[in-house]
Amino acid sequence: MKIEKIDHICFAVKNLEETKKIYREHFGLTPTFEYIAESEKIKVARYYIGEVAVEFMESTSPDGEVAKFINKRGEGAYLISYKVDDLTKAIQELREKNIQLIDEKPRELFGTRYAFVHHPNKLHGVLTELIEGEFDIHQK
Repeated sequence: MKIEKIDHICFAVKNLEETKKIYREHFGLTPTFEYIAESEKIKVARYYIGEVAVEFMESTSPDGEVAKFINKRGEGAYLISYKVDDLTKAIQELREKNIQLIDEKPRELFGTRYAFVHHPNKLHGVLTELIEGEFDIHQK
């Protein structure tokens, strides 16, 4: 597997509008774009800082994974996503190393394929994702 770069880092927040206001007032940042991923039960503000995206995610449902995370651990670092050259190959390589995967096959969203690798407890509380492709908010 070849990890090309950190694609994005996500933070779970209770109130996305409040978070965006703080980042605008304190740092002069506005989201590059925003989206809702119904399949993941989240609404997101994405900021590109250099080549790496930072996302703030608010759950759209009390039973969403982000809501469960916040209820258990509070707001904070939720996910790191590594861009790989070949997701299918990366998943196979991890299986061969007997690494337990959350996703046995890739999910798809906005022109990308992605898979969650470890349970967050395996990597110090941070969910790890592998992603392939270019994020395009106009693709569904």
